[in-house]
Amino acid sequence: MGEPINIFDIKDSGVAYSICTFVTRFRQYKELVNSFVDHGFSYNDCEYIYIDNSEKNQYDAYRGINKFLTTANGRYIVICHQDVLLIDDGRQKLDAVLRELDRIDPSWGVCGNGGGVYPGRLALRLTDPHGDNQFTEPLPRRVSGLDENFLVVRRDANLAVSADLKGFHLYGTDICIVARLLGYTAYVVDFHLRHLSSGASKYEPGFAELRSALIAKYRRVMRPRTATTTTTAVYLGGSTALSPVLNAVLATSIPKRFARLPKMLGLRRE
Repeated sequence: MGEPINIFDIKDSGVAYSICTFVTRFRQYKELVNSFVDHGFSYNDCEYIYIDNSEKNQYDAYRGINKFLTTANGRYIVICHQDVLLIDDGRQKLDAVLRELDRIDPSWGVCGNGGGVYPGRLALRLTDPHGDNQFTEPLPRRVSGLDENFLVVRRDANLAVSADLKGFHLYGTDICIVARLLGYTAYVVDFHLRHLSSGASKYEPGFAELRSALIAKYRRVMRPRTATTTTTAVYLGGSTALSPVLNAVLATSIPKRFARLPKMLGLRRE
């Protein structure tokens, strides 16, 4: 196996972008690859990785994206639909956009070309069947969820999507929530491309079910609870007025009389 390696001696892979795509129609995928190569994303320092779902869905989006994120070598991992094409913006523009994002917010973890600022207000920068050259907000704009047609993930942010969700919808929302929990932010940026389809509809099969599953998952994750280690315990109770008091109690060595406190408060053990 060789000698131990000092982590600072490990060299960068040299891959700038990993362009990752689920493929159901290879003719369309070839057009995507040609479009990116023609706009500067050459094989010299970019890699193109796909999951073949042309015969059957070998991977759903959540499982497949986690596979992409753990396999890709690029400093930036682009997860995009097979039906996107570059127009004018290319490699130089995306390089510049990401440098600007590094400058204004070094804690960014994921960005894209469409997302929600808050209910009723969208940030968009794309051409699709809904309209040409859509540009609805000054960019970059911080958002709480991203459209899935085009996502750029920083590999060093070590992001993932939920292992307990399945399907092909709302993973752009999920990865933004995960990013926020890990201390990263999400943005819509000024990188214009063409998306040939109009995007997911809430009436599509599986959309409502997955939306409900996502809500239920984060209701469980964000419920009040205690987390206990070998050295201390903490109460994670959101904005409840009891939180400072309980954490002051839990910061001490916990006597036996407090052992039943979580049960008394109706909290589940982790």
